[in-house]
Amino acid sequence: MRAIEVVRQGTPVAPNVRFTAERPEPTAGPGQVRVRTEASALNHLDLWVGRGLPGIEVHWPTVGGSDGVGIVDQVGAGVDAAWIGRRVILNAAVMRPEPAVPGRAPAGEDIWMIGEHEPGTHAAHFVAPAGNVLDVGDADPLAAAAFGLTHLTAWRMLVTRARLQPGMTVLIPGIGGGVALAALAICRHLGCTTIVTSRHASKLERATALGADHAVLDSGTDWSRTVRQLTGGRGVDVVAESVGKAVHMACIKSLARGGTLVTCGCTTGPDAGTDLARIFWNQLSIVGSTMGSMDEFRAVAALLRSGALQPVVDRVFEPAEATEAYARLEAGEQFGKLVFRWS
Repeated sequence: MRAIEVVRQGTPVAPNVRFTAERPEPTAGPGQVRVRTEASALNHLDLWVGRGLPGIEVHWPTVGGSDGVGIVDQVGAGVDAAWIGRRVILNAAVMRPEPAVPGRAPAGEDIWMIGEHEPGTHAAHFVAPAGNVLDVGDADPLAAAAFGLTHLTAWRMLVTRARLQPGMTVLIPGIGGGVALAALAICRHLGCTTIVTSRHASKLERATALGADHAVLDSGTDWSRTVRQLTGGRGVDVVAESVGKAVHMACIKSLARGGTLVTCGCTTGPDAGTDLARIFWNQLSIVGSTMGSMDEFRAVAALLRSGALQPVVDRVFEPAEATEAYARLEAGEQFGKLVFRWS
C-alpha cells in the first residue's frame, strides 16, 4: 500500500523521509478497526520519532502519524460490524492504567501512542482500537485530521489541568504551531483574554486576525514586562506553552500570583532554568499535560462537529510530497497544521 516512511533515525528528519507504494497492508486485530485513510496530519511528535526517543524501540523503516481520519473498512474480532462504512477520527493516545500496587496511590496513566510506539496514520490504511475512534459523520476529512491531537492536547491542558474559567487571561507563546492555535481557539470559545507571542510579525498578524487580543513580538529578549503591562501589572492567570527552554523564564515572570503554567512540550529543549523563589512566593503552579482521554476527546470533538471550533490548516500535501512537508514542519515555517490528502 501507499505510505510515508521514515527510513532511519537522524537529525534533520526530512532527508530520511520517503514515499512508497509497497508497504504491507495492515489487518484489524481483535478489538481493532482498520481505516481507509482519507487524511492524516503532521505533529511535532513525528519529528521526535524520527530523531529518536529514549526508551522507544523503533523498527525502521517506520510509519509515523498520530492524526488520521477515514472510513472503517474492516473490523477485528469482538468489534461491531456496524462500524464498517463510517467516517471516524482517531485519538492516538491509548490510555493504559498503571496496575494497582497495594498500599500505594494509583500511579496514573501509561500512554501508548499510535504513530510512536506502533505504526501510525501516514499510510493508505491504519489500524486502531475501536475504543479510540469517534464517528465524525460528514465532517471534512482534511479539517478533522488537522483537528484531532492538537485540540485534544490543548483541551486537556487548559480545561482539565489548568482549570481554565471564562474571563481569565491566558498567555500562549509561540503562536503558529498546532497546539498553540488550538489553545487560542479554545480560549476564545470560553471567553478568555489572550496574549500571544511569536518571533515572526506575520504570525502575530494572522493570530490577531483569528481573534487574539494582544500580540507580543519575541525578539529573543525577556518580553514578560510587556505582558505584565498589557495586564495592568497583574500578570496572566494561565500560560499554555509547548516551547520549553527558550521562553520558560519569561513565562514564569508573566504569571499573576496564584497563576498556572501548563506545559505539553519543549520544542526548544527540556532543560529550562527557573526561579524557585518566584514560584513559591507567588504560589505558582507548574503542571504537565499529555494528550487526553476519550472523554476529553468526545468533549472537544463535539465542538468540531457543531462548528464551534475549527482548525487552522497551513497547507495540504499529497503523500508523495512528504519530504517537503516534514521539512516545512522542521523549519517552523508553518502557521497551522500540515495535512496529507490520501483520497
